[in-house]
Amino acid sequence: MARKTAAPKNKQLETKEVAPLDATKADVAEKVAPARKKNVPVVEKSVPSKKNTPVKEKNAKKTAQNVKKDVASGPKSASVAKKETQTKKKASGAKSAHATKEKVTVSIDKENAIVEKDTLPEQKPDCMPQPMTYQEPNLPRRSVAFIGSECYPFVKTGGLGDVMYALPRELVKQNCDVRVILPRYACIPQKYQDKMVYRGEFYMDLGRTGRNYYVGIMEYICDGVIYDFIDNQEFFSGGNPYISLVDDIPKYCFFSKAALAALNFMNWIPDILHCHDWQAALVPVYLRTLFRNSPVGRARTILTIHNLRFQGIYNIPTIQYWTGLPDEVFDMGALKQGYEDANMLKGGLAYADRITTVSDTYAQEIQTSEYGEALEEHLRYHSYKLRGIVNGIDYEMWNPNVDPALVVHYDRNTVLKCKKENKLALQSELGLVQDEGKLVIGLISRLTNQKGLDLVNAIIPQVMDGNTQVVVLGTGDQQYEDMFRYYESAYRGMFSACIQYDESRAHRIYAGADALLVPSRFEPCGLTQLNAMHYGTLPIVRETGGLKDTVEPYNKYTGSGNGFTFDRYEAGLLLDAVNRAKTVYFTTRSNWDAIVERDMEKDVSWENSAKQYKNLYLELTPW
Repeated sequence: MARKTAAPKNKQLETKEVAPLDATKADVAEKVAPARKKNVPVVEKSVPSKKNTPVKEKNAKKTAQNVKKDVASGPKSASVAKKETQTKKKASGAKSAHATKEKVTVSIDKENAIVEKDTLPEQKPDCMPQPMTYQEPNLPRRSVAFIGSECYPFVKTGGLGDVMYALPRELVKQNCDVRVILPRYACIPQKYQDKMVYRGEFYMDLGRTGRNYYVGIMEYICDGVIYDFIDNQEFFSGGNPYISLVDDIPKYCFFSKAALAALNFMNWIPDILHCHDWQAALVPVYLRTLFRNSPVGRARTILTIHNLRFQGIYNIPTIQYWTGLPDEVFDMGALKQGYEDANMLKGGLAYADRITTVSDTYAQEIQTSEYGEALEEHLRYHSYKLRGIVNGIDYEMWNPNVDPALVVHYDRNTVLKCKKENKLALQSELGLVQDEGKLVIGLISRLTNQKGLDLVNAIIPQVMDGNTQVVVLGTGDQQYEDMFRYYESAYRGMFSACIQYDESRAHRIYAGADALLVPSRFEPCGLTQLNAMHYGTLPIVRETGGLKDTVEPYNKYTGSGNGFTFDRYEAGLLLDAVNRAKTVYFTTRSNWDAIVERDMEKDVSWENSAKQYKNLYLELTPW
């Protein structure tokens, strides 16, 4: 059963029913009038003006006497759209408005849903936006709703959280109206929960469950981006965003549908729905089936693949039960995979208007059997709408000139001197031998087999030559955690294993290390090599996915390049790349220093990537 939040006590709630907004909307009045003549019951919703807590559902007797509100999809939503009598004012920036409260109550025949809307007082957000300087003000403006399962700083488990935070903020600077729709997990820090503003609630049917589920909308505004959190304690009360497929499949079936229903409820209809990974992959499917005749049905959809390995696969009856999608979507061209399973990501790829990945090389790789994760044929079929756009990094979060985590700040002009000071500080912090002449290699990663750690294990004894130190930061599979702990004990003072997630320490490793190791088996984009280059740390990477797109191999004859690379997934080739880096570092330091300065000059910000996404939005919406 969905848990419901108690209403505030001793509050006098006020409701009223009003006529159509003005005399010019007589056509709306004529449509509403027949319903009144039929004496259809009218549901009136009251909203407290100060509390963030959703209003508790009426007691059972009152509920039986009233018509339940259901802002769900399909034909119901279509009729609601035609008979709404109020246009809601959009939230803009972080401006604070005078407290106002408006209510429109509409009753229509029992075949259609009943919609009530409230305009609540605007409140000051926790983070006031800085004045925006639009770099290209003449570009057409587009509205975009980002829908995903995580976003920094609210909840983050990987690169998706960084993208969901940085890309919307950059798009705002490029004249886009952006909202980010997220689940309201219980694990979101309380300091953000306390600043959320209650924006409304409704009940929504879900699949074949035979129940109506509570959907609350909590809002937070920062840097010109509006974050709308879908609230339901039954689905989002767990301590972590991802638990197991048994729990996650129902959770994200609900979330994808609730996100679309919330946009209809708020009367904020975007031009583009930008969905991310399998957790939001059902949004394009819902949109083209159950929501096709609702207001949000006119939006175009983009589905971005951040990691194809995770797809949301479960048996067909379970996903049918939780989604209520028509039978035709469960065929081989859409959700069906194999004989008995449904693949949520596969369905989203089929129904989305455009598919993007986070690098151009990865877009090509996933169409092959080696990287396609059993979807290569499906992706080749839809290759006409597939393209790659490499990620960037947020210069406000990653800037060695102002980074509060660093001992000494530096820029391109002072990197050669100040990086040595940061190296000595890092060596002291981690208990390593303090010697600025040693080559320090960092490895910052989730400790999984995707990251090429079996190759690292094979070459560590050859790498540890007395002149090289290795620093590892990350958590993951037990076998890799234990492996690095062993090397720390075997090479005291030369090897450090930090089996933890520490954002500040990661910044200090980028600043204090000379090179960063990223030998991934596959890497859709990778952000660590971008962070490293921006901090003057040279990447040693395998030529795959975004690593290949962002790291040009050093050429000792021409002096070009910005890192060291190897192609085939072999330990010997990784060792060769490390040895090439050592040779340049110890024998031709001036060449090494030139690469360091060139890397710090390289533009790895989100600006160029956001322009490509903006162009894609304009391509989909040429009006």
